[in-house]
Amino acid sequence: MIYLHLVLEFFKIGLFSFGGGYATLPFLYNISDTYNWYTFDDLSNMIAISSITPGPIGINMATFAGFKTAGLIGSLVSTTAIALPSLVFVVLISKALRKFSENIYVKSIIYVLKPLGCGLLAAVGVNMFINNFLGENINLYNIMFLAVLILISLHKKLNPLFYLGVAAIFGVIQGFLPQLF
Repeated sequence: MIYLHLVLEFFKIGLFSFGGGYATLPFLYNISDTYNWYTFDDLSNMIAISSITPGPIGINMATFAGFKTAGLIGSLVSTTAIALPSLVFVVLISKALRKFSENIYVKSIIYVLKPLGCGLLAAVGVNMFINNFLGENINLYNIMFLAVLILISLHKKLNPLFYLGVAAIFGVIQGFLPQLF
């Protein structure tokens, strides 16, 4: 029964997450909140790992979420379910795309969906910030680390992979030496 539930949830994510891998975050956040298949900390770890591993972020996050929920078969089910709507859409509308690409209504819908996706992503970011930094266990080290990364990014334009790498190293150190943090 859990596999059918995974198919339905991740098919829905694949169907409605327009705009790339990070557009899946509001849905994954909602799944965490509704079904408790994984925690908000797990979601933060999924985002971090999905960002630094090869492949599409949305697919990687579905794989991790499915694995966390129902093991190896859960990861296969959720990965397939999230990719299935895209496959169906590409097959069904590939020939019609040229005909409608200049359509004013199609352009209008895409024009509206882009900022809508950004707004959903910003809402998840704010919720994650509140849960991870200002929740029950306020961690001053994490807040100071975030402030330092923000200050560095304001003064130097470095590759985003630098920030991901530094944050990954900080997270590993924090995981191995929890008594210091």
